Amino acid sequence: MTDHSRSDNTLEGVERTFEVVAAVQDLGSVRVTELADHLGLPPSTTQVHLNTLRNGGYVIKRDGRYEIGLKFLEHGGHARRRIDLYRAAKPHVNDLAEETGEAANLGVEENGRRVLVYKSESPSDAIYDNAPTGERTHLHWTALGKALLSGMSDERIGEIVDRHGLPSKTEHTITDERSLLEEVDEIRRRGYSIEDQDRRTGILAVGAPITEEETGAVAGAICVSGPRSRFLDDGVDPEIVDAVENTANVVQLRYNHYVDGDV
Repeated sequence: MTDHSRSDNTLEGVERTFEVVAAVQDLGSVRVTELADHLGLPPSTTQVHLNTLRNGGYVIKRDGRYEIGLKFLEHGGHARRRIDLYRAAKPHVNDLAEETGEAANLGVEENGRRVLVYKSESPSDAIYDNAPTGERTHLHWTALGKALLSGMSDERIGEIVDRHGLPSKTEHTITDERSLLEEVDEIRRRGYSIEDQDRRTGILAVGAPITEEETGAVAGAICVSGPRSRFLDDGVDPEIVDAVENTANVVQLRYNHYVDGDV
């Protein structure tokens, strides 16, 4: 989908390189000709971009095929370490996963998308979707994203919808702005969000926002996700809701009142 915020004050060659990176990531392992066909570029141009990325350590070549290199991990790790919320929340997200026996996640909003900052995979019976840390999705697809939306004004939500749209992921995904605003109002009222097969059939998630005390803005959100059958008990299991909300409260307190050295 076109990003309507794009400015003309950009370098086309750099943008193309990032498109190459994204394509290599999506394809996993790819030959030059395959990548060129995928991007609609001449093989010679594609090779130049790959050579540049390889020289910087951002892609590697193995048996004639190109893959994403670990250099990106260095940048991602640096970016995550700079997030105070990550340092405050990480141990409590782990505790939440242990307490519920489900997958627990921490997310933030960036440029109108939900970014998965951390996930706990310790429970042996938890269900995962193999979403990588750093994954970006539409906000309206996930419990994390909806919790993040609950801290925004309706005007800001409208701007995000104008920019990114409301594409569907499953038949249960909200695709109408008015319906989205109604659900966000409900989240604000009850204090937690629900992802009921919005993104993946058979999966339900419960999320809660983490608020910055001084500004009232939502700094991030946490959630647990698992099979829908395990979360429903004449409605969403109240023990799951309580665990998520209690953890969000603890993280919020720690985030707002502890200095960096304490988290």
